[in-house]
Amino acid sequence: MSHKQVLNTGEAPAAIGPYNQAIQAGNTLYVSGQIPLIPETMELIDSGVADETHQVLKNVQAILTHAGYTFSDVVKASIFIADMNDFATINEVYAQYFIENQPARECVAVKTLPKNVNVEISVIAWKA
Repeated sequence: MSHKQVLNTGEAPAAIGPYNQAIQAGNTLYVSGQIPLIPETMELIDSGVADETHQVLKNVQAILTHAGYTFSDVVKASIFIADMNDFATINEVYAQYFIENQPARECVAVKTLPKNVNVEISVIAWKA
């Protein structure tokens, strides 16, 4: 594939701005930041940062699956959190999804996230 391909799936939340869920360029998939929206209702999970992180990663997984990738294909993850005090909880949930071949990543605390959520995660995946 020598051009970029736009990828969207109903199994993950629809974009809430002028972007797509993912772009595939060659063998690389760029997944937009996901927040804890329930795809079917577009309602936010607000029952705590662990539940939010699970929903975020389920959304990431839905996009990866739609594009033919898995968590083991992820080479880079970017985690944005509202409070660094939630780092350990988010890390615990994250480790349940990235079991082997964990990607490079960063985790940064930011002042505010879309819809005032506590966590947002984007990933880049690659496979030969």
